[in-house]
Amino acid sequence: MTKRILLVGHPVVHSPAAAMQQAAFDALGIDARFDVVDRTPVELPETIAALRSDEFLGANITIPYKERVSSMVDRVTEEAHATGAIDSITREASRLVGHNTDVPGFRSALDALVGRQKMPRAAVVLGAGGGARAVVYALITLGFHRIVVFNRHLHRGEALVRHFARSAAHMELRAMPWHESVIEAELAKTKVLVNASSLGTIPDQTPIPGELIPPDLLVLDLVFTSKETRLMREARAAGASGVANGDVMLVHQSARAFELWTGRPAPIDLMRQALEVARERAVTLATETTSVSPAGDEAGSAAAGPVETGAARGA
Repeated sequence: MTKRILLVGHPVVHSPAAAMQQAAFDALGIDARFDVVDRTPVELPETIAALRSDEFLGANITIPYKERVSSMVDRVTEEAHATGAIDSITREASRLVGHNTDVPGFRSALDALVGRQKMPRAAVVLGAGGGARAVVYALITLGFHRIVVFNRHLHRGEALVRHFARSAAHMELRAMPWHESVIEAELAKTKVLVNASSLGTIPDQTPIPGELIPPDLLVLDLVFTSKETRLMREARAAGASGVANGDVMLVHQSARAFELWTGRPAPIDLMRQALEVARERAVTLATETTSVSPAGDEAGSAAAGPVETGAARGA
């Protein structure tokens, strides 16, 4: 029987994760199908409960449900418990286990960005959703001394800080209001900027104006729908010492989920290639849809449907 894995979110239509996982299953001869399903909050409990069936290997969870599904599984791993966010579910017989694979994925991305430089100890994080929780937890466990969180709704940033109050008792973890002057002041004191918000998923959109970015900053934009986002371009123009998108995080997060579902090593290079192909196809589809839309660019873009993105992890 063909096994199924679901990507569950709302809204979610197109996802490179689907192409990456399916390519890995096919290459290793695993009889499994990765399906993307859009479920409303009312439909979510029934969808998660269905995963207990032998039909399923598990699921990926994306916005806005990473924090919500905790009460719907039987057990959570240490990182899922610590972050309060679940992005992957596996089965143990009829029991469901919640995992957080964003944490190791982000660690891989940060290591790749820092390279041979000394690991910084201060960071600014944009966003306060499930993805941002994974980022903050990873930074805490990596020994960062100061983390400042900005979110468009300050109360969500403050809730994140409260969640990590005990594990971050040895350091400074603060949520601050989303004002350009405040962001600029904090960026001048830090070394790492992580965009874990949904801002920037639309082409030529950026979470912050380029003039706020100081030189010598390390910038990690968790968006992976574009090879180079506007934030990355403007950071490079400002003299950033390193910039990267969400590719490394997505590939390593997806590889970890694959291994949890199958118990087999993930073909990481193949998954990386599948991501590139899926992204090129998405760009081509968006261009073709826009060009044939009689209502113009805006209608064409909407017709292509929403896209599940790296940045959306932290919306």
